[in-house]
Amino acid sequence: MFPVPFYQHPLFLVVVAVVVGLLVGSFLNVVIHRLPKMLERQWRAECAELAGTPLAPAEKYDLVAPRSACPKCGNRIAAFHNIPLVSYLILLGRCAKCREPISPRYPVVEAISGVLSGYIAWRYGLSSALFGALIFTWAMLALAFIDLDTFYLPDSITLPLLWAGLLFNTGATFTDLRSAVIGAAAGYLALWSVFWAYKLATGKEGMGYGDFKLLAAIGAWLGWKMLPLVILLSSVVGAVIGIALIVFAKHAREKPIPFGPYLAVAGLIALFWGEQINRRYLELF
Repeated sequence: MFPVPFYQHPLFLVVVAVVVGLLVGSFLNVVIHRLPKMLERQWRAECAELAGTPLAPAEKYDLVAPRSACPKCGNRIAAFHNIPLVSYLILLGRCAKCREPISPRYPVVEAISGVLSGYIAWRYGLSSALFGALIFTWAMLALAFIDLDTFYLPDSITLPLLWAGLLFNTGATFTDLRSAVIGAAAGYLALWSVFWAYKLATGKEGMGYGDFKLLAAIGAWLGWKMLPLVILLSSVVGAVIGIALIVFAKHAREKPIPFGPYLAVAGLIALFWGEQINRRYLELF
């Protein structure tokens, strides 16, 4: 049995989801910052071992240790200075010790996570869809910002996300299992085909393998019927933002732009409003 207050006061569930979303958003900031560095350390250690020159043991570095600190002065961040959104506002966006500006990225990620978590709770209520949508959304946020920073979509997130989507849909949470399995395969093969067609035509690689895996994960969660919408939305959003960057931000045409964030945004749109968009589209024809 779920606690009675969730049934009697739906707003209570939304508030709890917002608070949890803010806390998870704070943790996602750690994942976004540290996971790529953790993987880089792992790759260097593996390369050194294969070369027969193992690296000396390094200080432990993972999602928990060492404690977060100011990159400028090295001051450890106290727990009361790490309250999502609140601490940033109280500190006026600066380090408590050296007053070095703190990137606005941190409160932005926390705010997005909190708002989306609250919306999910309002939309799905207390159900398996609530927990599934939260996992999907938080993973999309982490992947989008990691790709923005590093042009890399870690397998340690995309692959578990794919399997989690299939597991949730064994009970037809978002789509039936057959559609989810086909969606996972079709999602991977769709971008894999584009990748090789572009490479054969130009001799260049237009995207990374992480994009294939991300679309496969989206297909596993939402089913194959959502894939055309996700691909269309991500392409349109990517084209608009790419043109805007070139025109207004003087972004060099030859400089690559990560595709993962557009896939993540399109996946979230499809999760929340995909059925309505597809229905309206079919009604037009």
